[in-house]
Amino acid sequence: MLRITLGGRRLGASRRKKKKMLRILTALLVCAAAEAATLNVNLAINATMTATASGGYAASGSATLTGGITDSGTFSSTIDLTTITTTGAPYTLTLKNGILGGTMVIPDSALVGLLGGGTSASGISATVASATGSYAGDSGSFPSLSGSGGFNATGAITFTLSGAGTLTTGGTVTNPPPTITAVLDAASNTPNVAQGTIFIVKGKLLCPGSQLTEFSVPRPTTTPDGVQITFTPAAGGTGTNALLWYEDPGYDGTGTCQLAGILPSSVATGNYNVTVTSGTATSAPVTTQVLASKFAMFTQDSTGNGLAVAQNVVSTTEYDLNRLTTGTINGIKISPAYPGEYMVVYGTGLGGVAGDDNIPSPVYDFTKNGVTVQAIVGGTAIPALFAGRAGYAGEDQINFQLPANIATGCTVVLQISVNGVKSPATTISIANSASAGTCTLAGYSSSLLSSLDNGATINTGSFELTQISSSVEGETFTEASVGGSFTQLSGLELPSLATGGSTTVNTQTIGSCTVYTATFTGNNATQTPSAGGVSTNLDAGQVTISGPAVSNLSNSAMTDSAGAYSLTIGETGLGLTGGPTGTLGAGAYPITAAGGTGVKGFNTSITLGPPLTITGGLPTTVVRSNGMPLAWTGGNSTDVVSIQGFSGTSTGTEPNTTTTATVFTCTTTAGTGGFTVSSQVLDLLPATGSATSGGVGYLTVSSGPAPVPFTTSLTSSPSTTVQALYSAGVGTAGSVIYQ
Repeated sequence: MLRITLGGRRLGASRRKKKKMLRILTALLVCAAAEAATLNVNLAINATMTATASGGYAASGSATLTGGITDSGTFSSTIDLTTITTTGAPYTLTLKNGILGGTMVIPDSALVGLLGGGTSASGISATVASATGSYAGDSGSFPSLSGSGGFNATGAITFTLSGAGTLTTGGTVTNPPPTITAVLDAASNTPNVAQGTIFIVKGKLLCPGSQLTEFSVPRPTTTPDGVQITFTPAAGGTGTNALLWYEDPGYDGTGTCQLAGILPSSVATGNYNVTVTSGTATSAPVTTQVLASKFAMFTQDSTGNGLAVAQNVVSTTEYDLNRLTTGTINGIKISPAYPGEYMVVYGTGLGGVAGDDNIPSPVYDFTKNGVTVQAIVGGTAIPALFAGRAGYAGEDQINFQLPANIATGCTVVLQISVNGVKSPATTISIANSASAGTCTLAGYSSSLLSSLDNGATINTGSFELTQISSSVEGETFTEASVGGSFTQLSGLELPSLATGGSTTVNTQTIGSCTVYTATFTGNNATQTPSAGGVSTNLDAGQVTISGPAVSNLSNSAMTDSAGAYSLTIGETGLGLTGGPTGTLGAGAYPITAAGGTGVKGFNTSITLGPPLTITGGLPTTVVRSNGMPLAWTGGNSTDVVSIQGFSGTSTGTEPNTTTTATVFTCTTTAGTGGFTVSSQVLDLLPATGSATSGGVGYLTVSSGPAPVPFTTSLTSSPSTTVQALYSAGVGTAGSVIYQ
C-alpha cells in the first residue's frame, strides 16, 4: 500500500468653538476612513477588443460596481493573448469616484470560450493592486469572473464579464481577506470534485502559518490556527466543513497557499459555494460542483500528467514503484511492469462510501457494489480485480492484471473507466518481459532511461520562423511570425515527447510521399486518448530578432510568456487595422538572447532564399486520377519543399470542430522546379464532400532551408549543453476539392 502523502474676519468665541469642533470631527472622520473594511462587490464589464500596431490587442468598454460599492465608468486593457492565460493582462477601471487597476487572468479554456461566440467562459480572475481618488489605498480581487464573447460584424471581439469579489478599503489593512484561486481534485488538478474525494484549494492568505502542517486521523474541520474549508449549497442551506489534510503556505514559493482536504461522502451532489476561513477573515465564495463520481489517478510529479502513481506486484512482499528501469531510488524499489504482471494504481474520486470519512477507511470494493471499473491499458480494457478504499479515506486503489499480449513501452497510455466514464489519461511503463529490466522507447538507451529515473532531465530548444498565405472561402490572408522556447523535461513526463501527435492508421509510403489517416480537433492533430505530459520552459532573458528591410525587424523583442517567446511580424487580410506589416523576404534573420535564469545567452541565424512562386497558383480543384502537377520558381536550390494536403469530413462548430481526414505529405527540393503528386497517392484520399455535408479539403506548399543547429547551456549548470534548432519556412495554402 502506498500513501499519497493561500477672510480675515475675527470669529466670535462661539463660532471659534464650533470651528474647533468641526476640525475635531473632520480629524475623526479621516481616522475612521483610514481603518480598513472589506466589502463584497460585484463587477460587470462590457468591452470590445481590437488589434494594435504592436501586435497585441486593446480592449475598452463600460464597467459597473454594485453591492458594497456602487460606481460606474469605463474599462480598458492592453492584452497580449499569449500572456493573458498565464501572467495576465493589466487593466484599468476609470470610475466616477476614482481609478482601480490591476491584472486580469483569462485561462486557455475561458479564452477559447470568449473567442468562440455564445460559449460560456469561466475561471477568469482579476486582482486590484492600485487605486486613486476615493479608492486610494484600496486592494482586492474578483477570483471567479465568467461571461461570454465572440466576433462582431466588423471583426472585432466583444465580450462581457461579471462576478463577485471583495474590495478592502484604504488604510492599513491589518486583516486582509483570504482569496481562493482554484478548487480542484487532488489528482488531475481539474475543477469539480466527487463525494468522498481528496481535493485541494489554492489561493492567497489562506494559511496563517509559515510552514507545511499535516493533520492525522481524526482530521480536524478547523485547524488550530483557525482554517476552515466550507461547502455551502448554492441554492441555500447549511454549509459542511471539509476534513483538513494539510496546509502548505510555501507550496509554490510565490505566496500561494495550498490546502488539502477530504470532502465528506455525506455531502449531496450539486452546485456549491466554497469559502475558506482563515483566522477571523473569510474569503469570497468560489463555485464548484460536487459529483457522485470523478475518478482521477495520482501522478508521480503531482501535475496530473505523465507517469501514474502505480506499483508492480513483484511478489506478496515486494511492490515496486512503476518506473522506466529496474533499481532503487531513495530506498524505494523501482521497475517497469511486464505482460502478465499484477498492478495497483492509486487515485481519488470513485465516490462516497457509507460511514465516517474521518477514520481509517474499512475495505470497500466498488466493483462488488454495482460499479463497473476497468483499467484501459494501451487501448485494451482490463476488468478491475478490486477498486475502492483499502484503509485510507478518500484514497482509492485499482488492482488489475496485465494480459500476456499487452502493449509495451515507456509511455503506455492508462485510463480508468468507471461505469463507462474514463479518467484523464496517464501513462505506465511496461517492459517486454520480466527479465528485460527496462522499458523500450525509440531513441532512448537503457542508460539514458536510468539517468532519467535518477533525476536527469532532457533540455532542448527550438525557434521557428514562418509565413503562410492562405486562401479560404474566397478570402486571402497572410501571417508571418517567429516563436520558440527552451524546455526541460523529466523522465516522469516523457509522454509530452513520446505520445503526442495524431493517431495514424494505414500508413503508406509511395516514393517520397506518405499517406495516413488522422483526426484533428480544432487546429491540432490529436491522439485519442492523449496522455499529455508537461515540460518546463527555461528563461533565456530578452530574445530579439532582426531581418531584411521588408521584414521591419531590427533588434525587435519577442514577447516572453513564461519562457515561451513569440512575435507577430506581419498580419494582412484578417480585417484588422494597425497591425504589423512585415513580410519574410530573402536574407538573414539573426536571433540574439541575453540569457536568463534558465539558459545562457546565445546568437544564431538562418538565411531565407527568395520565396517560391507557384506557377498559376494553387489549384482549387484536383482530379485525383489525373495526379497533381505543380511547378514553381524561386527558393535556393537546396531548400526543402513540403507538399501537404488532406481530404475528409468536419463536424461541430468552432472552436470544437473535429475533422477526420486522409493526409498526404510529399517532399522534394526547390531546385527541381516542380513536383507531381501521383494519382497513386491521391486515389488514397476520399473525394471531398460538399461544404454543407461537412466536406473539407486542403493543400499547402512550403519551403525553407535546412534547420540550423545551435547550442547554449543551462545557467545553473554550465557544463550541461542544450542542443537547439532554428528553422524557417514560407508557404502558400488554400482550400481544395479533391474529385
